[in-house]
Amino acid sequence: MMRKLVTFLVMLSIAILAFGKLVVIGPWAGAEQEKFMPVLKAFEEKYGIEVEYKIYRAGDLLKTLPAQFRARRAMADVIFMWGWFIQEQAKKGNVVDLTGLINEKDFIPGALDAVKVNGKIYGIVYTGKVKPGFWYRKSFFEKHGLKVPRTWYEFKALLEKIKGIPGLKAPIASGDGVGWPLSDVTEHFLITFGGPYADKDLMEGNLKWQSNTVRYAMGKLVELLKAGYFGEPTEWTMALKQWWNGDYALYFMGSWITGMVENPEDLGVFTLPGAKGVVFAADYAFIPKYSKHIEEAKKLIKFLATEGQVVQVKQGGHIATYKYVSLNNYPPVDREVAKILQGMEALPDLDDTVGGVFQKTFWDQLKLLWVNPDRLDGVLKALDEKMPK
Repeated sequence: MMRKLVTFLVMLSIAILAFGKLVVIGPWAGAEQEKFMPVLKAFEEKYGIEVEYKIYRAGDLLKTLPAQFRARRAMADVIFMWGWFIQEQAKKGNVVDLTGLINEKDFIPGALDAVKVNGKIYGIVYTGKVKPGFWYRKSFFEKHGLKVPRTWYEFKALLEKIKGIPGLKAPIASGDGVGWPLSDVTEHFLITFGGPYADKDLMEGNLKWQSNTVRYAMGKLVELLKAGYFGEPTEWTMALKQWWNGDYALYFMGSWITGMVENPEDLGVFTLPGAKGVVFAADYAFIPKYSKHIEEAKKLIKFLATEGQVVQVKQGGHIATYKYVSLNNYPPVDREVAKILQGMEALPDLDDTVGGVFQKTFWDQLKLLWVNPDRLDGVLKALDEKMPK
């Protein structure tokens, strides 16, 4: 008996040494990475499997992964990536089928649609980030006698009053560097002034960028750009620091911001007056078919989709898609964000959903618009030309 036990332990040790560790690729760096690491640590403690985290932006993976897959190689065992990319690669046979690994009914309705192909599930949905509107510091508003606007005209009056405060660079910070911060605030204008389903109609090709509906919504944004209410595009984490330090009064950003500031209790947020929808952007992950540790990777990806979400929301800045995460797990400020969703349409992220060449074009054209708002006609024409046919 003792000999068999010793033999088993030796074989187990050999297996562990041969296995090594799982590699996870995600987009989170800096403060966001610090909030994600406790999730991986919780998995390691439960399963005794070591996990290495590597940072890659989705845009870089878009260039790298297809070549890797053609060579039948995987640079990681679990990869966070856009839903449309996972679908695309699943159709090409490069993604592990996860059907049956998780119960679709355990997640908010439609949460897994972005990673399904012909009824099969090829990825998991992780936590989501709500993009609720313009964040402000309560202390800043109190100091300068500012109030949250209830109408579009009150919003413009607020911006004009802020513009007159000495020492400010501009009323609204413009996050940039990777493209999406500008697209997020633009999409908020589209949803508010084009209606909750303007995004959906654009995604499905039922509405043109040069249509009157879109032109009207974009015109509202251009009006503010021309008035100098938006600051110069700045790398988004740098813009975050500048906004927090008082260089700007408002910053349009997702709910993850609550986990990136010194005092989340000083945060306030409001949507554009009249908005009836907000973007709920979920993160997705998949297992490449060419992973050498598929069974272990399945344990990790299931953990991320379920128990890992509980750990993640406790860190702040994330909203769960897993139904069994209690509201008690959220920090107070995130519970406030959840209230904004009440009575609102939860909408997908436009450029993440369309993806491909359009997404990069969208980001580039918005950078142009921020510099030269008079180029709106050319921007809308360029976006129509790059939409999938």
